[in-house]
Amino acid sequence: MRQQCVTVSTKIPKQLKEKIQRYRIKPAGILRKALEDEVKKRELEELKEEIDKLKPILEKVSLEDIVKSIRDDRDNR
Repeated sequence: MRQQCVTVSTKIPKQLKEKIQRYRIKPAGILRKALEDEVKKRELEELKEEIDKLKPILEKVSLEDIVKSIRDDRDNR
């Protein structure tokens, strides 16, 4: 299935636009990659925050309880 795309625009200084043209840089791919990287970075930060919130709860669960739960789950399949 084809991914739906939208247009995002931004203003840049005229000098930068001239340099982009001089070096024949195609900004679309560069900007797309930069935005994807930034989103990934923020998703990881968000995930880390969620993990930090869960740490106190997870620290209360013993390793034996985890192993038992995994074994019970496997036995019930």
